[in-house]
Amino acid sequence: MTDVHLTPATPANPSGPSRRQAVTALAAASSLTALAACAPGSSGGSSASGDGTLRVSTWGNDSRLKLTQQAAAAFEKANPGIKVSVENSEWTSYWDKLATSTAANDSPDVIQMDEAYIAAYGTRGALLDLGSVEDDLDLSAMDTKVLDTGKVDGKLVGAPIGVGNFSVGVNPVLLQQAGIAMPDDKTWTWEQFRDIAAQVSSKLGAQGVVGFDGYGSGTAEVGAWVRQFEQEIFPKDGQKAADEATVRAFFEYADSLVSAGATPAASVQSENSTAALDASLFATNKSAFHLQFHTQISAFAAASGNELKLLRLPAQKTGESPRMVNKASMYWSVSARSKQSAAAAKFIDFMLTNPEATKILTTERGIPAIPKVQEDIASVLTPQSKIALEFSQAIASEVVDPPQVTPAGASAWNTEFTTIGTEQLFGRTSPADAASRTLTTAKGML
Repeated sequence: MTDVHLTPATPANPSGPSRRQAVTALAAASSLTALAACAPGSSGGSSASGDGTLRVSTWGNDSRLKLTQQAAAAFEKANPGIKVSVENSEWTSYWDKLATSTAANDSPDVIQMDEAYIAAYGTRGALLDLGSVEDDLDLSAMDTKVLDTGKVDGKLVGAPIGVGNFSVGVNPVLLQQAGIAMPDDKTWTWEQFRDIAAQVSSKLGAQGVVGFDGYGSGTAEVGAWVRQFEQEIFPKDGQKAADEATVRAFFEYADSLVSAGATPAASVQSENSTAALDASLFATNKSAFHLQFHTQISAFAAASGNELKLLRLPAQKTGESPRMVNKASMYWSVSARSKQSAAAAKFIDFMLTNPEATKILTTERGIPAIPKVQEDIASVLTPQSKIALEFSQAIASEVVDPPQVTPAGASAWNTEFTTIGTEQLFGRTSPADAASRTLTTAKGML
């Protein structure tokens, strides 16, 4: 799940300083061609540090880093012969550093990996097949459909850390102030969502409040939209590719939100998308609704000071399924050139399954992908984190198969689509032209 205001605060998903960065900061993509030189068998250095310390690379804020270091310390205590060094960066620089170190055959042993990059690294032989270390890494308790999202060319190169559900965050306080009842998310449609958001804007606009903070330029948004028509931007075998009529309807809906007053003008949306999470409209109680990966709700709640809720995505028609999915929030991978692959596998196993680590990390990187771990951490979750866990469990029987991870040649997809969507919101292109450009861009990345 590329981090988005979420991506975290991500997360839990995780991470980044702003919604736009979380969703679109893929500047390192141009460096990935260098990875061809680091396939197993090529000459070069080692990912191990000089003293044999296990190097673990992560991205995220200071809070996540501290929790990760605490969990790593618990691992060291349980494995006295292994030392761990956590190398943390913010989202954008993380990928620049990883591309550089991988090209130089000096990757960290354990790599926190994102779905936008896992195929790009996996197809170039930079990531270890985790099937080769299954004696030290037991993932048998994980949902197979979630686990399979870590496979590239048939090999498991990433162990999903957690799952995120793209959903609607809602501020009940603002709805109450607007005199609007909590919507029934089992029956509502996108049209009803627009009408409710517009009512909020109308009733609370004088206070600087909007119903919905923005829509139309995010890949998770268009992905969820076309999935409701049983289509995919990047279809797997047997799936139908998104067509122009469906994508055009997405952009037309985004325009209708602005026209109805449900969302603010394009300029406000653009500014909000690059704001730090705690300065965004939803986090500062200036927006009643916000689309996000659901575990981000904790970070937004902490910033807003209110208890926030989660709702299912609206459907195209009343009674239809919104076709939500369990998306891997992120992965743990091992460098194909690591000389400490067994120790790296033990570390990942510990982080994913051992209560001494999971009760520290809880939902920091998403709702744990292993059901037993969800049970283990439930008693130590904050009220807001419990809302995220309970939401994930409530929709578990409703989710459809997750889409394939971003193809190897499409690491820049988020950046490209955000540009297309933003230009359309500003009226520089028509919905039809934006739809055509979207599909041409996507097809060109396959």
